[in-house]
Amino acid sequence: QVQLVESGGGLVQAGGSLVLSCAASGRAFSDYAMGWFRQAPGKEREFVAAISRFGGNTDYTDSVKGRFIISRDNAKHLLYVQMNSLKPEDTAVYYCAARYREYSRDRREYNYWGQGTQVTVSS
Repeated sequence: QVQLVESGGGLVQAGGSLVLSCAASGRAFSDYAMGWFRQAPGKEREFVAAISRFGGNTDYTDSVKGRFIISRDNAKHLLYVQMNSLKPEDTAVYYCAARYREYSRDRREYNYWGQGTQVTVSS
């Protein structure tokens, strides 16, 4: 069992930055690849970024490439996403998720989810 708790969301103006954190507890954090997903009102939850178990590999959806950076600190059981040059279309609830061993872009393949944190980008 893995428990995930996101933090760091809020209201920011377009062009601004935010850092989201995800604190993990329970089983060995390094056993899990991690992902960030987001869900805007009326839309399906979509993949944002993912990172391998020890941080050597990352993946981003095209719309955030060059603006978002995913990272992790296995010693502290923390996952991060640095979000720069934010746009109104980035407004959503952001979720972190854990998948045993390998990461995926498919939300159905993740085993554990946090409760989400709201990010609102004003124009």
